[in-house]
Amino acid sequence: MTVSATPALAANPLTTPQAAEEAAAALAPRLFAHAPHSDQEGGFPTEEFDWLREVGLLAAPLPPALGGSGLSEAACTAYLLSTLRHIGRGNLAVGRVYEGHVNALQLIARFGRPDQQARWAADARSGHLFGVWNTEAQDGVKLEPLPNGRYRLRGSKTFGSGAGHLTRPLLTGALPDGGWQMLVLPADALPPEYNKTFWRPLGMRASASFRVDFTGLELDAQELLGAPGDYYRQPWFSGGAIRFAAVQLGGAEAIFDETRRFLRKLGRTDDPYQRHRLGEMSLLVASGQHWLRAAADFVAHSTAELTGPEAAEATVAHANLVRSAIEELCLRLMPLAERCVGARGLLRPEPFERLHRDLTHYLRQPAPDAALADAGRYALQQEQPAYRLWQG
Repeated sequence: MTVSATPALAANPLTTPQAAEEAAAALAPRLFAHAPHSDQEGGFPTEEFDWLREVGLLAAPLPPALGGSGLSEAACTAYLLSTLRHIGRGNLAVGRVYEGHVNALQLIARFGRPDQQARWAADARSGHLFGVWNTEAQDGVKLEPLPNGRYRLRGSKTFGSGAGHLTRPLLTGALPDGGWQMLVLPADALPPEYNKTFWRPLGMRASASFRVDFTGLELDAQELLGAPGDYYRQPWFSGGAIRFAAVQLGGAEAIFDETRRFLRKLGRTDDPYQRHRLGEMSLLVASGQHWLRAAADFVAHSTAELTGPEAAEATVAHANLVRSAIEELCLRLMPLAERCVGARGLLRPEPFERLHRDLTHYLRQPAPDAALADAGRYALQQEQPAYRLWQG
């Protein structure tokens, strides 16, 4: 299996974060309508990412000075989360891969040298798809320094979303001294081996999250990003959970919209029990939207007013609350939708079966209990009363 060819230049650069959000909102219905076609094990939403390229969403997370919209800047977090939410309501597999693309570009902006930022920004503007592959297989990735200043890779990653389609995956590897080093692999020139048999999932089938083996690949030191250990620096490592939570909420919104459509089609809108369920679902979706707005406000406020470890700890604790709250409301919303639509609604071609599979699978993010426990630990260590504790 070979990586996708280098894509064409994006046709419509987006110059403001608001324009990026509007582009994602306009694209969401098209993504939703096309989702059944890519929902296959080993499949990938190739056409959908062509659409994202065409409207400029792959370059949008870049800083304006590098040809982007500034979507990834802290002050623009509300637009970023809304953009991710719109893509998630269109197709959760697309949202998962796009969130990884955003994550990689944020890491490059944060830890890259100016020459690296310029080079990889040019790649993003040219339509290259980035992502982050960090989950270790049993033979985790090792970086072996060579006498000529290059590095040889050995080992594998799992859950490599977009495998075979990402041309600039960001991955992590262990140095001989135990340091944990980021690098950006030019996968079009140095294709790893992709193992599709790893990916037999309940949902998110089209995210192509394969096992990826890098053994034998050699790269230059210029592909290394940041210093060892930078990948796990806080608040960015754990604080980034608000991005995938935004995509998940988009999936919940899609379930809400489709449930309402289904009930209208059947003429069940006057049923008092259906109204009660839709009221509960409305409460859950509105709560998630409030959480995302609070997350954006918290990031902007803490960035402006807090510094050092205090800001990092507060931001991580609040992000853990956000991801936990959105996970919980999604888990409560799905059975309400099932009761609304009944067995008939869970038959294809209705979208509920796919939506529920995808959202159920995507909600299984690492260490959910530890995330909530860490928020509790933070609260126990603070002296502020509750009305001030989570204000950033």
